Amino acid sequence: MDGRPGERGEPSAAGGDGGAGQELGTTVAERLRRVQGSLSPAELKIARALMAHYPAAGLESTSGLAGRAGVSPPTVVRFVARLGFEGYRQFQQSLRDEVQARRASPLTLRPVVSESSPTSDLVEAAEEVGRGALHHTFAALPEQEFDRAAELICDPAKRIVSFGGRFSRLLAEYLDLHLRLLRPGTQVHTPAPGGDGGFRVDLGRREVCVVFDFRRYQRDTVELARYAHERGAQIVLFTDPWLSPVAEFADVVLPVRVEAPSPFDSIVAPVAVVETLVAAVHVRLGAAAEERMRAAEEASGDRTME
Repeated sequence: MDGRPGERGEPSAAGGDGGAGQELGTTVAERLRRVQGSLSPAELKIARALMAHYPAAGLESTSGLAGRAGVSPPTVVRFVARLGFEGYRQFQQSLRDEVQARRASPLTLRPVVSESSPTSDLVEAAEEVGRGALHHTFAALPEQEFDRAAELICDPAKRIVSFGGRFSRLLAEYLDLHLRLLRPGTQVHTPAPGGDGGFRVDLGRREVCVVFDFRRYQRDTVELARYAHERGAQIVLFTDPWLSPVAEFADVVLPVRVEAPSPFDSIVAPVAVVETLVAAVHVRLGAAAEERMRAAEEASGDRTME
């Protein structure tokens, strides 16, 4: 979604936006989120080690992953079984499949219908793909992560900065347009050649950065998020099921599905989750948000507030 054909994000996370109705299997990260509340302390160590270097850590040997997590190899085997895999080989094959999915591009993904198909077939396929993406996104949406995102965005002591990549920047702008009506201290960052110095120097512990980064993870988006994190900002990440490199250090990760009837990843599910987050922020801020919305409408004069 974010990079151009042939463009890459971080070296370990090459990829290309593309959907084409491709059926996305349940990722290891999704499996992990489902069972995280029932993991033992030792298994939680493995989970943290895996997610800190996802998916590369899981492609190491059992002893390698065990050493990284500070547990025994048999604990790794039990952990993999807890995720629903028959063995470590199947676990690693799932991760390899994810790596391939990350590398998909509009040139490698197949469209959902052939060029000779009637329009009715395309419309039907688009409806099915879109409905499936929404269903799977909300079914797997991590409730605690979502609540934490809303909490951070509602914190009056924080400034909210949203940014994304070539395409996902649209989502950052869409979110910010809503947030500025609900609370003060929000902005969307639009990169300008040589003009980021002043923006970067202001980043710090007061900022919550809402980052949008999808496969063909953009290097400059990842680097800016990392810089903000290193300066103490908190990071809320919207990404795909295969996880942007930003997930390694993000405070909140909200994965969304990106299936589409075309060879390009869809923003249907990401927009739906953004709108749900806006609804949660509106509810949490309550009367303060209502008062600000009224003031904004009055300040707009005769113009209708969109």
